[in-house]
Amino acid sequence: MFLEQNQMQWEKIDENLERAIVGFDDSLMQTIVKFKEGGIGYLHHHIHSQAAYIAKGKFEVQIENEKKILKSGDVFFINSQLMHGVVCLEEGVLVECFSPKREDFLEK
Repeated sequence: MFLEQNQMQWEKIDENLERAIVGFDDSLMQTIVKFKEGGIGYLHHHIHSQAAYIAKGKFEVQIENEKKILKSGDVFFINSQLMHGVVCLEEGVLVECFSPKREDFLEK
């Protein structure tokens, strides 16, 4: 029920991204993703609904054909199956929630 910062296990996604799964059950998963400037969350889609809070930094966020620059304190929401991605413009951190949980994240 509780996870302290020093207990988080970070997975290196690539040279610019690291992800920690901070909690989940069958219906909900929360992750934290650290981005270096220039890091890219490539365009993709999935069955999950997703909400992301920008805890730090600045990102160009694309959902379908719309792009917007968002910064610390901003939030974006992605409905199931919508194409989306981000480019990190200033070193940043996203706190993301997925419903249902991301089984693919657990397989790694």
